[in-house]
Amino acid sequence: MLNVTAGGRAQPYDSFVVEVGVVVTAFNQGDLVLEAVQSVRRQSRGVADLVVVDDGSTDAASLRMLAALEHQGLARVVHRPNGGVSAARNTGLGALGTEFAVVLDGDDRLAPTFVEATAAVLENDPDVVAASSWLQMHGVVRAVARPPGGDAAAFLHRNACPSAVLLRRARWREAGGYDEQMRSGFEDWDFFLRLLSSGGRIEIVPQLLVEYRTAPDSLNMRSMDQRLELYGQIIDRHRPLFDRHLREVLLAQEAASTRRLSDWEHLMSLRDDVPIEEATYGDGGMAAAVRIATRRQIRAR
Repeated sequence: MLNVTAGGRAQPYDSFVVEVGVVVTAFNQGDLVLEAVQSVRRQSRGVADLVVVDDGSTDAASLRMLAALEHQGLARVVHRPNGGVSAARNTGLGALGTEFAVVLDGDDRLAPTFVEATAAVLENDPDVVAASSWLQMHGVVRAVARPPGGDAAAFLHRNACPSAVLLRRARWREAGGYDEQMRSGFEDWDFFLRLLSSGGRIEIVPQLLVEYRTAPDSLNMRSMDQRLELYGQIIDRHRPLFDRHLREVLLAQEAASTRRLSDWEHLMSLRDDVPIEEATYGDGGMAAAVRIATRRQIRAR
């Protein structure tokens, strides 16, 4: 394992283990926050501190649950007026005294080895500023998501890390924390870009260690209705980064568009009963339509 000295040189930790704290944010989440806390308490690598930040909950059942968590000694509970998830995360991170910190939404859960796996990545590589993992989605849909992580350039055309993340608190402070004015979504994407703007990368452990709850009325779902507007804000906030990596961003966007068009072409090629009434122009859509029709004709012979 490695430690970074004041001079920036990597030195071995030997047997020293960096303490990890955890921030769980909660707003009217009832029993779900208990599941989040229990998942933290089941970690194979113990945590030194666990803070639940109540972002102004008004639901009586949620408030009773928060009181029970504190009474049973499962977590420290910090209450604050409602200010959004960014403000809640900053409050919790500021309340910790550990070098490493995990940020976890109150409706998500961690697999038992999340802290062990992600902390090891940071301990062994000083260039890694934060780490997370693949996602096991549950709730409305059960599926797997594999974010890739990477350096700042890798985050310019899409967010490449889950909101559940283990980070270096020193880098959180240097980045100015989460932007508390961003309350419509994409606040973690914005934070990751600021975290990476001075170098380093975010690593993704290739294991399903985050259990991500899906719901039709979640903030993440609502933010997708404003995706273009919010992405425009990301561009405006990080314009120097976009200017430096313009070619990479455009090629990455084109690659994503090409993959989606290829997926559409594959699905349409399997469905003779769905008519091709219109093709998109200028992005390969017309060529895809020709290939679909040709395959259908060959199959019909």
